[in-house]
Amino acid sequence: MEEELLMEKEEESKKKAMFVIAPNGFKDEEYYIPKGILEENNIEVVTASLKSEAVSVKGKKQKIDILLDSADINYDAIIFIGGPGTKIYFENAKAHELAYRAHKKNKIVAAICIAPVILAKAGILTGKRATVFPSGKDELIEKGAKYIEKSVVEDGNILTANGPDAAKEFGEKLAEMLS
Repeated sequence: MEEELLMEKEEESKKKAMFVIAPNGFKDEEYYIPKGILEENNIEVVTASLKSEAVSVKGKKQKIDILLDSADINYDAIIFIGGPGTKIYFENAKAHELAYRAHKKNKIVAAICIAPVILAKAGILTGKRATVFPSGKDELIEKGAKYIEKSVVEDGNILTANGPDAAKEFGEKLAEMLS
């Protein structure tokens, strides 16, 4: 009985992160490497997208836990993954709302590769230091971000990374921020 209560308490206190990936063309390294790092650190990971199954750049199929339309901000972190398909979220009101509301509640909001453009369009990078895949640099600056040419940039509860080569460092930093 005591052991059951202890396990229940552990479940309740377990950190939870939601990854948002494109239904088509999310970057394998940017999703699987940070996801693996968080899971190794006992952080529960939920994956959201626009369809019940997503396909990566390399053709790997990923089962989706929750459709983006029914996603909420009951997570300790919301993480947007890059790749060519990520542009689908650039004008997506639900993606912007999730990023904005999570940020307002001081939750961790993170994005890698081109995905920081989503955060910029959600209005949460104004006056913040951030990085992005080179093709998104102008968009970040235009939306008021202080562009920093580094692999990974942390500014308060916002974490950004510039691409697949930064996936490991991005995942490690996320795990650190969540601990």
